[in-house]
Amino acid sequence: MPTNFLFDGLDTAPTTILLAHGAGAPMDSASMTATAKALAAAGLRVARFEFHYMAARRYGHRKPPPRAETVNPEYVKAITDLRAKGVTGPLIIGGKSMGGRVASMVADEMFAKGEIAGLVCLGYPFHPPAKPEQLRTKHLADLKMPTMIFQGTRDEFGTQDEVATYALSDRIEIVWLEDGDHDLKPRKSISGFSTSDHLKTLAGAVQAWTGRIVS
Repeated sequence: MPTNFLFDGLDTAPTTILLAHGAGAPMDSASMTATAKALAAAGLRVARFEFHYMAARRYGHRKPPPRAETVNPEYVKAITDLRAKGVTGPLIIGGKSMGGRVASMVADEMFAKGEIAGLVCLGYPFHPPAKPEQLRTKHLADLKMPTMIFQGTRDEFGTQDEVATYALSDRIEIVWLEDGDHDLKPRKSISGFSTSDHLKTLAGAVQAWTGRIVS
């Protein structure tokens, strides 16, 4: 079956970003929608899609999230299906949490084939909550493609202090969002920042970064 997409932004935008959802929430969750709209407002086109297990939930099939690596082929197919819809030009892949992790696992292969230009991860799940020893970073040490990771400083899947100790590729740029949680949401009364502030920062950073890597 062909992949279903949600689009934001003008189809004349020079760069398209393909985003997959996190393990527990769909592509049209409030967090994903707000992020897509912020990126679109910055002049990027955004395409969102769902892995099969999440799409099945819309029809009453409560399937649990599978192991991330088992849905790698679905991400590759989404890239192919997006191109089949006539989407041309530079393509950045990524996603929220698990979606970004899956994208990172297919990134170098797709990059080597000239299919994509970069990777964007929104709240990368460096390890499960409260299990810092179970790292999901091995493939990130030798990542060859340009990568930007947005991480909240109080993300329980990988704090700033923890991530500083990891062996990560020099192709990875991490943007830390003050007091952000795993959804990049800060506590305004503590940090002075709102979620919309962080999304505006995120979108501006992605816009500037894509301008550098695809020029």
